[in-house]
Amino acid sequence: MAAFTAADVKKLREKTGAGMMDAKKALEAADGDVEAAVDALRAKGLATAQKKSSRTAAEGLIGVAVDGTKGVAIEVNSETDFVAKNDQFQDFVRKTTQVALGANSDDVDALKAMDHPDGGTIADKLTNNVATIGENQQVRRMKTVSVDNGLVVPYMHNAVAPNLGKIGVLVALESEADTEALEALGRQLAMHIAAAFPQALNAEGLDAELIERERAIAKEKAAESGKPENVQEKMVEGAVGKFAKENALLSQIFVMDNKTPIEQVVAQAGKDAGKPIVLKDYVRFQLGEGIEKEESDFAAEVAAAVKG
Repeated sequence: MAAFTAADVKKLREKTGAGMMDAKKALEAADGDVEAAVDALRAKGLATAQKKSSRTAAEGLIGVAVDGTKGVAIEVNSETDFVAKNDQFQDFVRKTTQVALGANSDDVDALKAMDHPDGGTIADKLTNNVATIGENQQVRRMKTVSVDNGLVVPYMHNAVAPNLGKIGVLVALESEADTEALEALGRQLAMHIAAAFPQALNAEGLDAELIERERAIAKEKAAESGKPENVQEKMVEGAVGKFAKENALLSQIFVMDNKTPIEQVVAQAGKDAGKPIVLKDYVRFQLGEGIEKEESDFAAEVAAAVKG
């Protein structure tokens, strides 16, 4: 009996763009491990490099808030998109984001213990929401960025309400340049970040396990080329370097002109403003990143409910 289902084959095809039979064979060889199958398909040149998918599973909202040189993004999850459109839920996310802006850490448990503007704690309000709305909700994560001088610029892609939506971005710019210039640059960079999925500010910040995974795939590809070992080594280093360049924000190519590295975009903006500008940090929160929603059989659920 195969250690995977038709749903696994579908998921693998969506992740890689591979054909049905290639996806099925890769899963058979990987004993049903989807991630291992992805790597195998990539090593054979049957799939492109993975990017964080824009097709996310969890519902809820991302909230962003800024106060000059400081900004915060939070994610609050709900079970359905219907609740995410609920005024009470949106009010909770909006006010919790403002409370988070005054926090001194990115500790979600500490945030829940803080006072809610309408009385009680954030945790108390969340419990009340679950009881009155009738659906589980959870504050999942938060991230703060700040600069000593300059500006933190917020951006919400496809906002459902002011500073609430599915993809929230913060751009932290350290500079003594004019606020108007920083706002314009920050918004352009934020739109790039929303579209380009950077995984770190620079190559040094990329996750070591991620780099090693890319190296292993590159080695397998190089070995299959049949070329001399010294050539294979160069192929591997070239592939890893390309991956790092494409996934580190400062070396990514600006989506608005498709030719200039972000680092140069920032440098030129500083020259135009007459003051150096440093892209110090950023946040990109996309609703549901890393969450897999359980796929269920609706008919089976109804049958179970009737029996229960």
